[in-house]
Amino acid sequence: MPDRPATQPPPPAPPLAGTVVVSFEQAVSAPYCTRMLADLGAEVVKVEHPRTGDLTRWFDDAAGGMATYFVWLNRNKRSLALDCKRPEARPVLDRLLERADVVVQNLAPGSARRLGLDAATLAERYPSMVAVDISGYGTGGPLDHRRAYDLLVQAESGSCAATGQADAPAKPGIPIADIGTAMQAAAGIMAALLARARTGAGAALQVSMFDTAADFLGFALLYARYTGEERAPIGMSSPIVAPYNAYPTKDGRTVVLGTTNDAEWQRLARDLIGRPDLADDPSLATTPQRCAQRGRLDEAVGAWASTLDLAEICARADAAGIGNAEFNRVTEVVDHPQLTARGRWREVGSPVGPLASLLPPVISPAWTTPLEDVPALGEHTAAILTDLGFTPEAQDELRRAGAVPPRPAHDQSGES
Repeated sequence: MPDRPATQPPPPAPPLAGTVVVSFEQAVSAPYCTRMLADLGAEVVKVEHPRTGDLTRWFDDAAGGMATYFVWLNRNKRSLALDCKRPEARPVLDRLLERADVVVQNLAPGSARRLGLDAATLAERYPSMVAVDISGYGTGGPLDHRRAYDLLVQAESGSCAATGQADAPAKPGIPIADIGTAMQAAAGIMAALLARARTGAGAALQVSMFDTAADFLGFALLYARYTGEERAPIGMSSPIVAPYNAYPTKDGRTVVLGTTNDAEWQRLARDLIGRPDLADDPSLATTPQRCAQRGRLDEAVGAWASTLDLAEICARADAAGIGNAEFNRVTEVVDHPQLTARGRWREVGSPVGPLASLLPPVISPAWTTPLEDVPALGEHTAAILTDLGFTPEAQDELRRAGAVPPRPAHDQSGES
């Protein structure tokens, strides 16, 4: 008899497969947190208002008609359109929460508590649940009532004052208060799930954008605490080490070169730019001394860089063991060879067709990374209601009450 073809083993399941996450989310911090969980295999149900949805859906239409913010943050999720303020929606919420391992919310201050969706209430009602409140300023204190967006929190926390120039503070282009908060929340969730596996008990977690941004200030905040002063930002340089800056090259590009310790400084001065006189200068022996003479060092490195093309500088710096990078515009990163050579760009489905999406930073041969569609508003409403045990007649009642929207053509009901 002919040999039977070998049976292919199923692809390895991602680590959070089987974990149900329900998120009452807007903007960036909670959606990025839950996207991280979805990328690790969790089933994420994104609860959106039937009429407005997540506000980032409407930021632009650059991604084939969809907003780039929304596409970035919401792959691998199912969208449930539900007006949580209507009393008719409560049975849906109750059944949904009973299934949830994790609930995440970043609603406006006070909204979650009024709906019984704050972490403390949920943890008391569902002792095995991991419930997370993401807020701007945390609970308590004079600012806990404020709405918070990335720029506002970065301004309040000192992040903007530590960026740009001394006379021209700036918000970092990456929304670090939002993203950092999302990462803190995701780490806390996974730690709480690990603890629950041992004890069976869930947890109520609180994560605030202000606390995250203040923690990210790190050394700068401690320096201010202990000296009463702050190091002024100096653009693309660093206030704590020198030389470390961006330098124009002969071919009109910009190279970034830096040293972080005395040994690197010696290699840069002797082996890279050919200035043993600087390497031997006792007034440049330590990091504080070099910072005090930053202008002198930038002039020397800049003069050397201006005589060579970018590629030659990077090759020489690599050979000398000196950190280096090309200054790129965002448009240049789209086709960056480090992304393309490693296949980092993939496609995900969406209501407007396939869209480009980067693989998540955490990948492993131990599991298959899901890359499922970006959902339309309320796309999975009927399917989720069916999963929760609502009959077609009960779903029609919810529609008539306005708790869920009329079923659109793309709704995946699973009904025949």
